[in-house]
Amino acid sequence: MRKLIVVNEPRNWDLHVPGVELVASRDYLTDPRFSKLRNVRVFNLSRSYAYQSRGYYVSLLAEARVHKVIPNAKAILDMRSRSMVKVLSRDLEGVMQSALADVPENVFTLSVYFGRNVEKRYDKLAHELNKVFQAPLFRARFMRSDKWELRSLRTIPMSEIPDEHHEDLEVFAEAYFGRRRYDPERADTSKYDLAILVNPEDTAVPSNKRAIVKFKQMAISMGFAVDLIGPEDIDRVGEYDALFIRENTHVDHHTYRFASRAKREGIEVMDSPEAILKCNNKVYLAEVLAASGVPTPNTLIVHSENRDMVASKFGLPVVLKLPDSTFSRGVVKASDKEELKARLDEVLEESDLAIAQEYIPTDYDWRVGVLDGKPLYACKYFMARGHWQIYNWSSSKHDDQTGNFETVAIEQAPPLVVESALKAVFAIGVEGLFGVDLKEKDGKVYVIEVNECPNVDHGVEDKVLGDRIYEAIIRSLLDRIERKIGMRP
Repeated sequence: MRKLIVVNEPRNWDLHVPGVELVASRDYLTDPRFSKLRNVRVFNLSRSYAYQSRGYYVSLLAEARVHKVIPNAKAILDMRSRSMVKVLSRDLEGVMQSALADVPENVFTLSVYFGRNVEKRYDKLAHELNKVFQAPLFRARFMRSDKWELRSLRTIPMSEIPDEHHEDLEVFAEAYFGRRRYDPERADTSKYDLAILVNPEDTAVPSNKRAIVKFKQMAISMGFAVDLIGPEDIDRVGEYDALFIRENTHVDHHTYRFASRAKREGIEVMDSPEAILKCNNKVYLAEVLAASGVPTPNTLIVHSENRDMVASKFGLPVVLKLPDSTFSRGVVKASDKEELKARLDEVLEESDLAIAQEYIPTDYDWRVGVLDGKPLYACKYFMARGHWQIYNWSSSKHDDQTGNFETVAIEQAPPLVVESALKAVFAIGVEGLFGVDLKEKDGKVYVIEVNECPNVDHGVEDKVLGDRIYEAIIRSLLDRIERKIGMRP
């Protein structure tokens, strides 16, 4: 990937960055050769990003040319908006109060150079600010009344950086542009950059370690440079062309923030924030599947006013689900009236709405993997030993937490199972990778749920396709990137 640093006057640029091309903003805006470039990363270090200034247009045209630019136009406008600065800085409350606790004055200005500050005690605050506001050089102004608040941000040109800071600036710039992601030596071997989000603390990982290795190897063979990133790396999202989330996802969670950040910055992401939002809420799923005529177990959206209808509508036992339940967590079975009352008390204490579904006992659930609207794999997941679900999180024995599995070729899966899975995904209306859980009983098929971050484990879901399953998923991300930049129809 070609790297450009865009500045107003290259002759006034004091930093030397090997392997990165220094370009005048006037040339970037007017020289036709730059508009024709593809696979480019632009670091916009213009003197000003004021609306309709030259710096503003560098970022705006970079996005129009499908060049990856830091900062992008939205980030520039967010920095100039006092209300957006206030909203976006809310997550910085703790680090802000801690870092500025000993400042005697009630007004404080912090200079952020490539995500760093020359004073070690303010370095963490500078780093956290740069996660939210991804401009290379800027100043943040804080004011204190009852507590410290971030009041404004403004970008700064090189000419405003004091001479005594230049030695540190050199170090910060070298570290910033020397990141593996920005290393120009990688440009000859890798067309695109892929981040795979993983989390060793996740107890229900959607891909085991060997599968992650397979994904990485396949992506490299297809022209990607690949990094594994973790929950603390949200500030790095803008460095990549694509983000692949391999961590159990939730809406009120960093996985959703990663997906949303990628979407805002024009980065291809699997899974998208829309998919996370829709699939994580069982109330939404129940409504949209019913509206689309997707076969599901008899279902009722439960609240405090209709909770007494559950037993008469479904009989006992009955299944209760919290709206954001995943991997069988937040899903319980009530077998008698006393247990039903206790379980309803629990779920309605946590959420105003819950789901009740008829209990359909089967020896296994089907899982059909669907990629971009086409069936990818089919598995039977058998119930955990002595349990009614495929996961038994209450078991202290690891071997008893999950049941066995059987992976079959798509063409060997019952056609009605595959058709119902596709119908469910089409009802969601979002492209990407999904896993549809279904039950088959007495010649009928029922969709249980749609998962936007389904398992792809080495030795399980890849049992039939082998490496082709990893190739298909990485190919989906690659095709999206190249469609966006006009390399494919």
